[in-house]
Amino acid sequence: MTQLWAAISAHVAEVTGCPFVGRPGRTVGGGSIHQAQVLVDEAAGRRVFVKLNQATALPMFVAEAHGLSALAATQTLRVPQVIGWGETGGVAYLVLEYLDLGGRPGAAWAILGERLAAMHRHTSSQGYGWAEGNFIGSTPQVKGWQDSWATFFVEQRLGYQVRLARRRGGNFPQIDRLLTAVHNVLSLHQPLPSLVHGDLWGGNAGFTRAGEPVIYDPAAYYGDREVDLAMTELFGGFDPDFYSGYRAAWPLDAGYSLRRGIYNLYHVLNHFNLFGSAYQAQANSLIEAILRHTC
Repeated sequence: MTQLWAAISAHVAEVTGCPFVGRPGRTVGGGSIHQAQVLVDEAAGRRVFVKLNQATALPMFVAEAHGLSALAATQTLRVPQVIGWGETGGVAYLVLEYLDLGGRPGAAWAILGERLAAMHRHTSSQGYGWAEGNFIGSTPQVKGWQDSWATFFVEQRLGYQVRLARRRGGNFPQIDRLLTAVHNVLSLHQPLPSLVHGDLWGGNAGFTRAGEPVIYDPAAYYGDREVDLAMTELFGGFDPDFYSGYRAAWPLDAGYSLRRGIYNLYHVLNHFNLFGSAYQAQANSLIEAILRHTC
C-alpha cells in the first residue's frame, strides 16, 4: 500500500502544484461499492479524500468525476472538488477535496432545497440524457439524448432496469403493462431537461461543520427535476424545511405524487439488481400502486 499512497500523493502534487506526501488517516465509509480513505500530509496541514477499487472500476470514477464537475459548474450547491483519478498497481482511485462533514444543519435544510432548485434550472439544449454512459451505484446508465422525456425514461432508465431484472430472474408479472402505462403518463409531462443529481438519497447529502449543504456521489444527467425530489422521499431523512425551501424557490408541477412512484421504481429495481430478491416485493407493490392510479 505504501507504493499506492506514494503514487496518489505524486498525482495530487502534480495537479495542485503543491508538495503533498500523504499518509493514511482514518478510513471512512465509501458505500457498498468502493473503499474510502483520507490521506493526510501532516507537515503541510492538508488532506484529501480518496476512493479506491479494482482497476476495472476506473470508468466509474471517471464518470463520477465528470458528474461532480458538471454540478460544480452550476455554482449552486457545494460539491467536493475533483483533484484527479487514475490507476496504479491494479488499483483505481479517485481523489477529491476533503470536506469535514457532520455539521448541524439547522436552517441549512431550507438552503439545501433552495440551492437544489437553482441547480435544476440549469438545462440542456440537447434534450434529456447525458453525453456518456455513467453509473447508478455499479449499474450502468445508458448514454444518449432524447427529445421526449417519456421515451428517455422508459427506454434508457426504467426499461434498462427491467431488462436487467429479468436476466436476474425477477418475477414482475405486470411489468409490460406498467411500462406502457408509464409511457402514457409521462407523455403528458414534458418538463425542462434539468441537470439532476440522479441518486439523491440521504447518504449522498450532508453539511459541513460550518453548516454549508453539500451533495456528492452523483449519477448525473438531464431529466425531470422531480426525480431528485422523489428519491429524497424514498428512504427519508430530509427535513420538512428542505421541501419548503425547494417549493418556495420552484413549486412542483401538478401530478407529482403519481410520478414520484414511477421515478422511485427505477431505484427500487436497481436495488433488486444490485442486492437481490429482498427488493422484489417492494417493486411489485410500487408497480401495483402505479397501475391502480393510471387505469
